[in-house]
Amino acid sequence: MNKTIIININGFIFHIEEDAYEILKNYMTEVKRHFLNSADSLEITTDIENRIAEMFTEILAEQNKQVIIDQDVTRVVEQMGSVADFESPEEATGRSNNYTYNNINKRKLFRDQEDHLIGGVCSGLANYFDTQTVWIRLAFAAAFAFFGTGLILYIILWIVTPRAVTRADRMAMRGEKLNLQGFKNNLEEELSAVRGHVSDFHNETKPLIYKVRDFGGDLFGQLGRVLVKLFGVAIILACMGLIVFLIIGLFVLVALGKHFAPFNDLPYDLLNHVYYTDFLYISAFLVGFIPALSIILFILKGIFNARSINRTAGSILLIIWLCSIGVFSFYCTKIAANFASSANFSETTSLNPSSSNVYYLELNQLKYLSSEDSVRLDVKSMRPNMQITDDPYDYNDFDHFRYRTVHVDIEKSDDGKVQMIKSYRARGHNYDEALANARNIKYGFSQQDSILKFDYRLYAKNDELWHDEELYITLKLPLNAK
Repeated sequence: MNKTIIININGFIFHIEEDAYEILKNYMTEVKRHFLNSADSLEITTDIENRIAEMFTEILAEQNKQVIIDQDVTRVVEQMGSVADFESPEEATGRSNNYTYNNINKRKLFRDQEDHLIGGVCSGLANYFDTQTVWIRLAFAAAFAFFGTGLILYIILWIVTPRAVTRADRMAMRGEKLNLQGFKNNLEEELSAVRGHVSDFHNETKPLIYKVRDFGGDLFGQLGRVLVKLFGVAIILACMGLIVFLIIGLFVLVALGKHFAPFNDLPYDLLNHVYYTDFLYISAFLVGFIPALSIILFILKGIFNARSINRTAGSILLIIWLCSIGVFSFYCTKIAANFASSANFSETTSLNPSSSNVYYLELNQLKYLSSEDSVRLDVKSMRPNMQITDDPYDYNDFDHFRYRTVHVDIEKSDDGKVQMIKSYRARGHNYDEALANARNIKYGFSQQDSILKFDYRLYAKNDELWHDEELYITLKLPLNAK
């Protein structure tokens, strides 16, 4: 059990063990003493502290812990280098470092505000690719001729690329090592450049056009950040709306099902083939909910610098999402298996010919009841000659695919007889089951002299389950029939 304390490194709060703090304190005391007589002593020590804070943050995130120990401080000190490296450069050259914190020679992309015409994008790219700025500017100018591609690309890079504000940013942009030697060399270069320009200070006075340029660059940079944040807010609101809709939809589907009007168009005839539809609804909800929540957290972290969820919670969400996809895919596959095979058969019925050779086709409004319907409606207690009508035009879901499965064609009879050929088709898990489903189809038809009444839909044995039943009716009439 070790004692820990809380320290503040330029606004970054860290929990550190007491022994580790003593090592860090002694190290920073030596650094401040070494740079005490430098012109920019405060600036360079602040940059060094910021770099150390970044390294501590990366170590805590990498090792998924909350407290800095003495080994962490020792590794950071070895990476940054000690003051003794400046006093005895031969030893510094021969010293080996077995631990590599990160690739310190790797360049990072920033907008160079010291060498820019508009936003510093071209000079930043030139530093990143270690080439001359003029070639990058010529490339953007050439790309501008292709439908303004260069301008669009420049604006995008201007918005998304950060400025090199601190000394550490400028060093990372040029690929310089972020250690004590690197900070010292960078400081000496800046001081040498300042001394070289003192003699012709009057030539360094910026003309008005450069002041306008700098103002415009800052203005467009701020405007770009505002637009990015507004775009992020719009995406967050859209995802929140989707989440609210998913939550309401899940509750309604589980509690009310197809009796809720906004969900009337869902294929309940397919979903009824799964006995555990609640699992299907919940898995579909999680498949949409978790990505929407992740997008919100990602935007809050990337644009608004909000604190994100830890790695453990993220891993749990990922596992739940993958399991939901698996459950959803399992039930969808299970539903599809019930429609794997198809079967059909036909039957021919002779009709009475009309004396006038004229036939009238009408929709039958009589409702056909199953034995269960008769018991439920207590048909025996109804008055004599009472008819129950089933007007299809009163149905709000008349356009549902279930009621578009009866097809009627009229053809010329080859033998002059009036006939009706009915071809039934259905699907099932296998051929035998598909044929049984086709044979269970019931369809109402009646003839009254020259009036032929057709049902607007067909009925299956179990009307709750749908097996893609279809009925093709071919009405064969003699020549010159109307």
